[in-house]
Amino acid sequence: MNTNEVILEVRGITKQFPGVLANDRVDFDLRKGEIHALLGENGAGKTTLMNILYGLYQPDSGEIRRNGEVVKFSSPKDAIAQGIGMVHQHFMLIPVFTVTENIMLGDETVKNGLLDQRTVAALVRQLSKQYGLEVDPQAVIQDLPVGVQQRVEIIKTLYRKAEILILDEPTAVLTPQEVEDLFHIISELSHQGVSIIFITHKLKEVLAIANRITVMRNGKVVGTKTPQETDEAHLAEMMVGREVILKVEKGPAKLGDVVFEVENLSVFDQRGLEAVRDVSFQVKAGEILGIAGVQGNGQTELVEALTGLRTPHHGSVRLGGFDVTASSPRPMIEYGLAHIPEDRQKHGLVLSFPVADNLILCTYYQQPFARNYIIQNKAVDEYAHRLVEEFDVRTPSPYLPASKLSGGNQQKVIVARELSRPVKLLIANQPTRGLDVGSIEYIHQQIVQMRDRGVAVLLVSAELDEIMALSDRIAVMYRGQIVATLGASQATREGLGLLMAGLQIAEA
Repeated sequence: MNTNEVILEVRGITKQFPGVLANDRVDFDLRKGEIHALLGENGAGKTTLMNILYGLYQPDSGEIRRNGEVVKFSSPKDAIAQGIGMVHQHFMLIPVFTVTENIMLGDETVKNGLLDQRTVAALVRQLSKQYGLEVDPQAVIQDLPVGVQQRVEIIKTLYRKAEILILDEPTAVLTPQEVEDLFHIISELSHQGVSIIFITHKLKEVLAIANRITVMRNGKVVGTKTPQETDEAHLAEMMVGREVILKVEKGPAKLGDVVFEVENLSVFDQRGLEAVRDVSFQVKAGEILGIAGVQGNGQTELVEALTGLRTPHHGSVRLGGFDVTASSPRPMIEYGLAHIPEDRQKHGLVLSFPVADNLILCTYYQQPFARNYIIQNKAVDEYAHRLVEEFDVRTPSPYLPASKLSGGNQQKVIVARELSRPVKLLIANQPTRGLDVGSIEYIHQQIVQMRDRGVAVLLVSAELDEIMALSDRIAVMYRGQIVATLGASQATREGLGLLMAGLQIAEA
């Protein structure tokens, strides 16, 4: 039902935070029944603009027009009243409530002084049927797969009579099959007149689903295209401002001996529940073993146990012939472990420390950086300048606090520190999460270079394209177990997606 009728328009929107111009005179419009993708790298200003449209932020200047009339949103309640709904990247659902209870929360229907859940459940069923959003109104949220939880969030906006739906990185935690289901739902919503703003940094997705694509870079709109007049390479160049090599270039693996061996490993999470169950695998020198899976299936606890951040409950871990089960991080590092952690700010950097100090966090007590327990500043300075240049860390000085760097440059500091010392095993956990296509290109090149130097690489990623592009073998985790391991040449998106959803298939 895509028409030329403009139902939402922003003109000259500017929003500044301390030290950051997040939106710089942004113009954007949305037509009735249109799927309009907003594409840009991390920090481009996409989410800030959408938070302004949803009333979470107020602009410093510029105006919003709804059906041609100027409107002001001082809170999400104002945006909802104008028919705007938003599904956030991290769902806003209460796990122990039912679907019906979550949908009516904040907009309760009351009958005879009591919550009228029966009427709301009937409306949920009606909306589910009308828009192809199959969901059980009585189901408890914590028992539902992630893809179905997302449907609940969409129904919640439709229950509030949303005519405009903002989806913020909606495919970040979905399997390929769930992404396909979501795209069917989005298309059906569009055909029935709902207008959709689709925020993402995934190039393939916007070309597959959008009617128009607006690209943002450094807080500004750099252009709007239709899928017919552009391609992935052109969109990537618009996002980054230079040509980007999107295909990972790597030759066949030259395998050596087994470097890393995990046997029957079980790990408890912080609640005392078994997050990893009886996991076994090996990684050889010169190969990349990718671990695929929807986030939350035990990958975090597995990596923490393998890197000394969590004590395993059962099983053994061997690195380079040494038993390192339950070792703390320092001996693991000395045995040859490099670790790119899932959360770069929590586990990868000391944000208040300068870049130079972060570059020697693993080796500060060793020569040439220390002598008789005293830090050798000249050696640290020379090393920091060399790595900043070698790993293309964009910083005016190695003595700038790490907190002042962009996400991509913070990740480069971690990569520089971990890969610039003698390493037998690299564990890379979500190494490109939240990065722009230029930084992703660089990190991928570094990982492949380590593999080609004979390092064993364990890659853990929720991005299936990343797993398929980099891995020599792929293991799939589901509910704390490895359900299949297959060669990269055997793997298909569809097959891996079914395994990630817990469905065994013949190829596995």
